[in-house]
Amino acid sequence: MTKTILIATDYSLESLNILKKVLKEKEASEDQNQYNILLVSGYDGGDSIRDLLFNTKSTIFNKIRPQEFCDAYGIIKNKYPHLVNKIVCDIFTGSFQRTFDNYVKAEHIEEAYYSPSIKSKGKGKFDITPYIKKCRALQVREIKVEIAERLPERGRLAEVFVEV
Repeated sequence: MTKTILIATDYSLESLNILKKVLKEKEASEDQNQYNILLVSGYDGGDSIRDLLFNTKSTIFNKIRPQEFCDAYGIIKNKYPHLVNKIVCDIFTGSFQRTFDNYVKAEHIEEAYYSPSIKSKGKGKFDITPYIKKCRALQVREIKVEIAERLPERGRLAEVFVEV
């Protein structure tokens, strides 16, 4: 059976630790389901007509998502091929709880994971954690992610291989 889960991210390599922990737990519990994983960040696209007309998801992702992030989630996907059906990066552009609830319903999301240490800030990003916490249609779980202050691989692809 295929289920859809949402992981709140800021498109940093540190935020992929949430995905690693979730998949590790599902593997340890011998979960037989496959998962469509949505890596979602909030994004305020602005309200000018120019921004609304000429910004596409790909141009937004070119601004907020580094290539290392894509490479890293590809590595994680290859490590858990029996659990991961697909991984999709997405943005939530709404500003109301009702809009988020409709997004969850439209994408058939059943579970959501977030970490309080991952905060989407800068480049138009905003934190979707308050929306996740208030959504009644989701099974919500907070994942504790410790971010080491002194990590020689910080910001590099090798950071994905560091065990937390």
